Amino acid sequence: MNKRDFQRELDGIIKEIEESGIRPKLLLHVCCAPCSSYCMEYLTKYFDISLFFYNPNMDCKEEYDKRKDELSRLVKEAAFPVKVVIMPYDPQEYLDAVKGLEDIREGGERCFACYELRMRKAAGYASQNGFDYFTTSLSISPYKNAEKINEIGERLSAEYGVKHLPSDFKKKNGYKRSIELSKEYDLYRQDYCGCVFSKKEREKKETDN
Repeated sequence: MNKRDFQRELDGIIKEIEESGIRPKLLLHVCCAPCSSYCMEYLTKYFDISLFFYNPNMDCKEEYDKRKDELSRLVKEAAFPVKVVIMPYDPQEYLDAVKGLEDIREGGERCFACYELRMRKAAGYASQNGFDYFTTSLSISPYKNAEKINEIGERLSAEYGVKHLPSDFKKKNGYKRSIELSKEYDLYRQDYCGCVFSKKEREKKETDN
């Protein structure tokens, strides 16, 4: 079976939007300023966007606040026409979601549970607040599983009754553009995903080297 081309699917939806002349409301879950930079630049041409900052996976409040503040600064300095919704930091929600998966390597089932935790919160918010679509910036990372992200999104779409916008934002040089925008706005770019487990893996690699 051929792998789905999520970027091509998104292109098709955007073409329909352009032909309709209507700008749908999109709730975009975002994890940090660098990853969201290209997504905003790209999607604000076609959607009225609210950013949804919900990341209880951050290993500490300091990291959470640093990413939150950088996101707000980017939106202001780049003058992106978006609203920003900041959810409170509650790391216990993440720890409960990945209970029993702590020892699984980065990129496996623990990460998938984390994707779903954050996307579920976004889908629920989108459903309750009249959004036409929801999606996440997570697929821009070359380290994130776009196929799994979209699978989760489609399942949550059926559950919450709000359309999931397919994405693989690393395509069309999206990841490269996010690096360029990060340099342009001097954004803080973390060297781990944010959770305590990825931080430990990073530190172990540094020790081994």
